[in-house]
Amino acid sequence: MTTVQHRTKRISYVCFMFLLIIFIVFGHNYGLLGLPSSVMSLVGVLSLSGLALLWQDISWRVKGEARTVGSLLSQYVAVKVVGWLGKRQRERLEADTRDIRNAQEETLLKRLRKNSNTYYGRLYGFSSIKDCEAFCKSHPVTGYEHYRDLVKRVAAGEEGVLIAEKPLILAMTSGTSGASSMLLSTKDTSTEFFLQGVAVCLDAMKRAFPASESLQRTTKFFYMPTFRQSEGGIPIGPNSSTPASSSRHMLNLYTTPAPAFQVPSECNTLYLHLLFALKDRSVGTLESNFASNVYYAFRALQERWRGLVEDVELGRVSPQLGIEYGVRCSLDRLLKPDPERAAQLRAQFEQGFKGIALRLWPQLNLVLAVDSGSNQIYGELLRQHYCQGVPFYSPFYAATEGLIGVNLWPGKEQRQYLLCPRSMFCEFLPEDSLDEDQPPTLLMDQVQLGQLYELVVTNASGLFRYRIGDVVKVVGFHNQCPVVEFQYRRGQMLNVRGEKVSEVIFLDALKRAVSQWPGAELVDYCCAESRLLGEFSGGSDPHYQVFLELKGVRNLTEEQRYKLDHCLQEDSAVYKSFRLKGSIGPMRVQLVGDGAFQKLCKHMMSSSRTCPNTFKMHRVLHRKEHAHFLQGKIVS
Repeated sequence: MTTVQHRTKRISYVCFMFLLIIFIVFGHNYGLLGLPSSVMSLVGVLSLSGLALLWQDISWRVKGEARTVGSLLSQYVAVKVVGWLGKRQRERLEADTRDIRNAQEETLLKRLRKNSNTYYGRLYGFSSIKDCEAFCKSHPVTGYEHYRDLVKRVAAGEEGVLIAEKPLILAMTSGTSGASSMLLSTKDTSTEFFLQGVAVCLDAMKRAFPASESLQRTTKFFYMPTFRQSEGGIPIGPNSSTPASSSRHMLNLYTTPAPAFQVPSECNTLYLHLLFALKDRSVGTLESNFASNVYYAFRALQERWRGLVEDVELGRVSPQLGIEYGVRCSLDRLLKPDPERAAQLRAQFEQGFKGIALRLWPQLNLVLAVDSGSNQIYGELLRQHYCQGVPFYSPFYAATEGLIGVNLWPGKEQRQYLLCPRSMFCEFLPEDSLDEDQPPTLLMDQVQLGQLYELVVTNASGLFRYRIGDVVKVVGFHNQCPVVEFQYRRGQMLNVRGEKVSEVIFLDALKRAVSQWPGAELVDYCCAESRLLGEFSGGSDPHYQVFLELKGVRNLTEEQRYKLDHCLQEDSAVYKSFRLKGSIGPMRVQLVGDGAFQKLCKHMMSSSRTCPNTFKMHRVLHRKEHAHFLQGKIVS
């Protein structure tokens, strides 16, 4: 019998004996068992043996910090339940990928049937649609303007407009491609994200990183979103869940205790995340929605480590933090003076911050955060500096519209996502037809390897044949299902003369240019088209304004600045032709001060009601105030 079979047999036996213990205790107490005392004694002995095995199975997973039995048991049960769900969902996903057309058609027809009696469903005859082709013929390809007035009716409290049920929230998009949009989010959306996304990705994570199954806590950098109420009483805010809204037992998975999630200030919440993480030497995972949040957490740690170490040493929350008295008391009760841990931390910080993550948490298994797309540079910075030597797993490809894909290959350097056949009905617009009003689409089983497409989705929250603005590249197939890499957002292209330079092309050129500037390391960047700044753009011909935050240099020569323009010409033949003809002028490269982009993030979030959990840096600025904000931070 294999090791795996032995363990499976032992776990099954342990679980059986644990249930038997409960049965014996309750049966004896309530007179449910009429067994002789000798038999009861024998069963009791066996039950105690089973309990011992259960504890043995738990204890081999425990690392580091002493924890209560209740905490360990609840985490153990959570790990087992989610593990079982993940295995089951992974098997279903595998089956679906072998018959992709059928899985997609079933998903579509389920959506249409559920919403056939809504105002929208009757308008487009959902009840009469029998297959994918009929749906694509009878319903137009849509954008947000198609839904704006309908969403307003839902927000006002009208029922049965777009979807059959009342939405859980009105979810605000992050607005990376322009103004933030308000979308519906339903129970089905959340359920699909958990079952088809979280459970499947945890299964993939367990296979790639077996140590992640040990009973270590996770530090999750999460911030309480602010919600307001619509006219109809529906919460309006970001589409993100909170650990504090989960079962109280799930909080045992995290280093941050429940009272910390009552703190409204993001700055203070981050301090508390770091404080309770530093207390626990055995942290197993660092987690956040995006790598940017993990990166900025380490930036804050580098700035505030002295105060944090003092709090660990004294067993208190810093008096300088503006925290409500009752919450502070609850937090202080959870802290005890720990001079030994404080000394360990101080010694590590004084050695510098390169590779600090593994020195603070020697049993750290991975960083769990999306580091593709606009978060790519933050993931690279973390791997090169703070989190050197720690594996990264970018689990999801998702948006406010819902779950799109899952990463089944955690070990791959290139972030690739298998499209989820039962989360959304997907269609694909070939890249050369993106400017058409009603272009023909392809289905999952019709796309071609190596081609670029814009995604068109029908989701569980009232969007039908909706262009989400993401352009992806088909890089492979898992059985029949496409595997994609994110390329760019349609609204995040540089386009002063019709050249259409995408984010992926610009970033590749920028990284190559930075590599040729001695001592320079890219921290952050964004661009603006010169027409956004008008007379403040610094040139008459249309051109790109590029704002860079760099480490290692405080100035660049004109020759070095031109290197970026030259690299982009090498990568984009269209841009090069416009530059040679003189219809696009040379780009202006400006260096901004340390922390300028972190301040820009806060400025953007304050004006858009976006929270750090869902915010993504805009690589092409569309608002004049944001460009002027960065102009005020220029140092050379």
